[in-house]
Amino acid sequence: MTSYKELGLVNTREMFAKAVAGGYAIPAFNFNTLEQMQAIVQAAVETKSPVIMQVSKGARNYANGTILRYMAQGAVEYAKELGCEKPQIVLHLDHGDSFELCKDCIDNGFSSVMFDGSSLPYEENIRITKQVVEYAHAHDVTVEAELGVLAGVEDEVASEVSHYTKPEEVVDFSTRSGCDSLAISIGTSHGAYKFTPEQCTRDPKTGKLVPPPLAFDILHEIEKKLPGFPIVLHGSSSVPQDEVDTINAHGGKLPDAVGIPEEQLREASKSAVCKINIDSDSRLAMTAAIRKHFDEKPGDFDPRQYLKPARENMKKMYIHKIVEVLGSNDKL
Repeated sequence: MTSYKELGLVNTREMFAKAVAGGYAIPAFNFNTLEQMQAIVQAAVETKSPVIMQVSKGARNYANGTILRYMAQGAVEYAKELGCEKPQIVLHLDHGDSFELCKDCIDNGFSSVMFDGSSLPYEENIRITKQVVEYAHAHDVTVEAELGVLAGVEDEVASEVSHYTKPEEVVDFSTRSGCDSLAISIGTSHGAYKFTPEQCTRDPKTGKLVPPPLAFDILHEIEKKLPGFPIVLHGSSSVPQDEVDTINAHGGKLPDAVGIPEEQLREASKSAVCKINIDSDSRLAMTAAIRKHFDEKPGDFDPRQYLKPARENMKKMYIHKIVEVLGSNDKL
């Protein structure tokens, strides 16, 4: 067994408590490649921000669990090399779908895990979440649970419809499961196609889709019932239209891709929401830079030639999220 402490990682307990008290949110960026990891660490160090590097089941299968463990350890040492004496980096399992997967991640150096039982019957969700919590807490690993279902598709997580979290269930669920943080559903959605055109309106000036607002009334009701408890938002990429436009201008096909407006995420960050997940925006930033490079320099074939601008574009996006949206800069 490898403890995350041996890798220089931290769990989420202290950083979440500070975020809730300070009115900001911790960035949770998904990664599975070297370039993503480098960009995340560079952005976190330059902005002096704590950061959660999270891995889905699909990403773990893609990149290999052992390699990811050493990448996380490398991220800590890289941050120190860049000048951050005491980096606060979490390695988190995103959307774990079984006790066995969560246990394996804990045994292999993850400092935080999520068990997503949101599609299960309520009592079954509590039962397995509690099982994960008992094992995780024995190793000082923190646990995120989910109540409510997000629509959309990302990796192996998919649902055609969303089911908002029921505020009347959150106290019972969090108390009986023992989870450290709770992911809720208030209208965010996975992937680059978070809403159908029918769910949106169109800006008469630009013709761009305008998504429906998040259900802040549900969030505020949950805050009242669980004062100070760490809340998580999944599916919170904003799907930047400049990246979408770049992709489409250089051979891509992403019609009507739309995300969560950043002003709504900024408002959520000032509440009990202390962790906001961003994955699709990183994919878009990487793809936009690569497509543009291939289009403009068709003779290039060295991966470093196109992965370097991709890394720079992701870093730019991460810094923007940290400083302009989540407010987690200068918290180290």
